[in-house]
Amino acid sequence: MRKKIIQVEERPPIQQAIPLSIQHLFAMFSASVLVPNLLGINPAVVLFMNGVGTLLYIFITKCKAPAYLGSSFAFIAPATIIISTPGLGYQYALGGFVVTGAAMCLVAFIIKSCGTKWIDVILPPAAMGSVIVLIGLELSGTAAKMGGLILTDTYTKIDPKNVAVFLITLGVAVFGSVLFRRFLAVIPILIAIIVGYIAAAACGLVNWNVVNAAPIFTIPHFQLAKFNWNAISIVLPATLVVVSEHIGHQIVTGKIIGRDILKDPGLHRTLLGDGLSTMISGMFGSVPTTTYGENIGVMAMTGVYSVWVIGGAAVISIVISFFGKVSAIIQSIPGPVMGGVSFLLYGMIAASGLRLFVEQKVDFSRSRNLAMASVILVTGLSGAFVQLGQVKLTGMALGTCVGMLLGVIFWIIDKFHAANDYPDDDSSEDVSQNVPAEN
Repeated sequence: MRKKIIQVEERPPIQQAIPLSIQHLFAMFSASVLVPNLLGINPAVVLFMNGVGTLLYIFITKCKAPAYLGSSFAFIAPATIIISTPGLGYQYALGGFVVTGAAMCLVAFIIKSCGTKWIDVILPPAAMGSVIVLIGLELSGTAAKMGGLILTDTYTKIDPKNVAVFLITLGVAVFGSVLFRRFLAVIPILIAIIVGYIAAAACGLVNWNVVNAAPIFTIPHFQLAKFNWNAISIVLPATLVVVSEHIGHQIVTGKIIGRDILKDPGLHRTLLGDGLSTMISGMFGSVPTTTYGENIGVMAMTGVYSVWVIGGAAVISIVISFFGKVSAIIQSIPGPVMGGVSFLLYGMIAASGLRLFVEQKVDFSRSRNLAMASVILVTGLSGAFVQLGQVKLTGMALGTCVGMLLGVIFWIIDKFHAANDYPDDDSSEDVSQNVPAEN
């Protein structure tokens, strides 16, 4: 039985929209709040600005590109360096965030002028599918760490309680997506989180001290950005990371919802929305924003693509930024619970890449397709990195850049062969499968 699809522009009834929005909020909450906790700032201001940024993004993209903007992890390392540098501090990191957002807006205007046909050339189906697979597989390790399945600084030993809660949460999410009917079929993640939270509480894994210590009401602590060239030079290289990440997320979102959002509303609009959100966040004391893999996974699993639902999640995020107890309860959700649902959501993203291979009929008997996919996946998963100042270009961002580079090289080779009437290495096969015909 196929799930009912709720399209991008559809507006579900309010009694359905609220739990669907809460599901999106829960999916992004723990990861998004982790960033301000690591930087030592008030999470309330981040929840507020993430909500504002998401609403701005939806408006700029003309309600055609469903995405929730959460806190970006790409800026943790450079921001930490700035905070610890004598004479600087977090407000100077904010200045770097503002400039990074402006750089993203500049890239958006360049894309507006140049169009997006270059994406079809430098990211043919073999590369595009590999990038999507890589996004999910790269994040899968994070889900396993949250679930306590891998030894980390947080989990110094494998605790059977953590594993049990992880498996319960994952099991409800998996089997709920198959067995639930009617409205329950579109909120399996929300149900899994609730069941997992109850199981975690029964196992004594919920930290009630966080909830008890939180005030009933709170005011987000806004700070104004300060600018310093040294701080800006430390943060600015992360722009390449978030732009690569943004392109990858837009590709996978488009494949999930069945629309080419790179063309309509356009990559320039989505990148502009992300850039402006980052600028505004930096101006008022929050962290840079980015589209979130968790929320992309929710859409892939539930078939609910409505921007009204995502906009509702943004509004709820703004509201709870003023209610300390509510945000503390959500913040107290243990890692094994979020790890359990994320384990499935990240897998859904990777599976979407495999689906693209099938739908685009990518022929892996062709040497170039096989080589391109292999290099992208190994680059992204190997831990290899390129150091850009204080920022590491690694994982999906590096894999995407390598894929683009290979796409350009293969395109040049094809042009050279065509100009010299030289047979292609795969002469018995159709080159147009990888390089689109020019208009």
